[in-house]
Amino acid sequence: MAVDKAADQILRMEHITKQFGSVYANRNITFDVRAGEVHTLLGENGAGKSTLMNVLFGLYQPTAGDIYVRGQKVKIESPAQAVKLGIGMVHQHFMLVEAMTVFENIILGDTRSAGIFIDRNARRKEILELSQKYGLDVDLDLPVTELAVGAQQRVEILKALYRGCDVLVLDEPTAALTDVEVEGLFEIMNKLRSEGKSIIFISHKMREVLRVSDRITILRAGETVVTVDIGELTGEDLATMMIGRQLVRSQYTKAESKEEIVAVLDHVSYHKNSKHNGLNDVSVNIRRGEIVGIAGVDGNGQSQLAMLLTGNIAPDEGSMELKNSKVAVFDPNAFIQENVAHIPEDRNKSGLVGNMSVADNLVLKITKDKRFSDGNGFHLKKKAIRSYALEMKEKYDIRCSSVDQEARNLSGGNQQKVILARELEAAPDLLIAVHPTRGLDIGATRFIHDTVIAQRDIGAGVLLISADFDEILEVSDRILVMFEGKIMGEYSGKNPPIDEISLAMAGK
Repeated sequence: MAVDKAADQILRMEHITKQFGSVYANRNITFDVRAGEVHTLLGENGAGKSTLMNVLFGLYQPTAGDIYVRGQKVKIESPAQAVKLGIGMVHQHFMLVEAMTVFENIILGDTRSAGIFIDRNARRKEILELSQKYGLDVDLDLPVTELAVGAQQRVEILKALYRGCDVLVLDEPTAALTDVEVEGLFEIMNKLRSEGKSIIFISHKMREVLRVSDRITILRAGETVVTVDIGELTGEDLATMMIGRQLVRSQYTKAESKEEIVAVLDHVSYHKNSKHNGLNDVSVNIRRGEIVGIAGVDGNGQSQLAMLLTGNIAPDEGSMELKNSKVAVFDPNAFIQENVAHIPEDRNKSGLVGNMSVADNLVLKITKDKRFSDGNGFHLKKKAIRSYALEMKEKYDIRCSSVDQEARNLSGGNQQKVILARELEAAPDLLIAVHPTRGLDIGATRFIHDTVIAQRDIGAGVLLISADFDEILEVSDRILVMFEGKIMGEYSGKNPPIDEISLAMAGK
């Protein structure tokens, strides 16, 4: 007898359309979730995944379409209503109040905790029981500011469960996690699924999707391409359907540069007693025409290495040379004048001015260029800036409704393309790229890799920092491993000894 798969539907979104002006973010999408399953939304940046979930969570109202929860048609006008219906959401950028403790964040807004009198002991007991049940280990009395990213995520999940969610939306949940934290998240997801909870998982990482999903729905350009059960398609099939064209596996030629050395760190230390936020006797050289990849688990001095090479911090010991001249002043502007480009690890905090337009972000570093101002940067030539921005939009495939659009409203991949255009148009001598594809889909990742390789091939020296080991292996000409602020070894990028590198990443 045929099984009625619709019978266990806990949630259904029918013919959802969401327009912003004339732009369709979602168009006629139908999507359902069954009890006790992980249903993945897969798609490129800008495909409409987060918009669809923001409609479900009441942050946006649909232009058309209906939502059903447990078979009943509902109108979700706010996140509070979504929570009452058993829907929880953990956003890619966490929504915790930093000035509060973990416990205060979890009970914040809970109707049982409203008013003057809060039975804190009862609430604490309930939260601890949930924490133990699902393996969500957090210290309830710690301020949020003292938590690592993985712990903050556990707090968000615990908050959603405490409020009674049956459907949990995880939007790009692994984007900022270490490999160990990702494994911990997957264990939590398996436990939730075994308890009958449903999870909507948004991710760009094909291996993760294939590992944790029961079903996969692919979105492209705001529309549904297909919904499949896991095992019906391979990862390559999914990637091809996601980007709408055949994906050709990357086979980048590895370079062995003999060109001049563009940057040298000589026995540099910075807060060397701090194993996770310092540098200890680091020596590195970067030649023109090569990509030097830094492998290692996040938080082993990579951020400090990038800050040093971009002039944001000065070493406590040792010295640095840029283009055969010793660096005397560590200042970001001085490094920009030396033609050092930087793709920062946090594109929102350090890479873009969110409330400025795409066009203005593209000329941030060159406002004194006489093409765009009077030469002092005071009187800007708006028409020239807009014309240049339109040229960059085409060249770097920046997908936006207008170059006058605020940068904060672009998808992650398109934000990264704005940064690339700004940083690379000057043909830098040295490019420091930090997690350049973090949180990006496979199409945007390929574009970033191709663009960085092109910079190498025209003579830039590139330092690539990434916690994605596959990315390091794919594009690096030389590989250095960092552990607790030290360089543990150097390896060729041509036929790298993966086991040996993996041991070095663990400090062995």
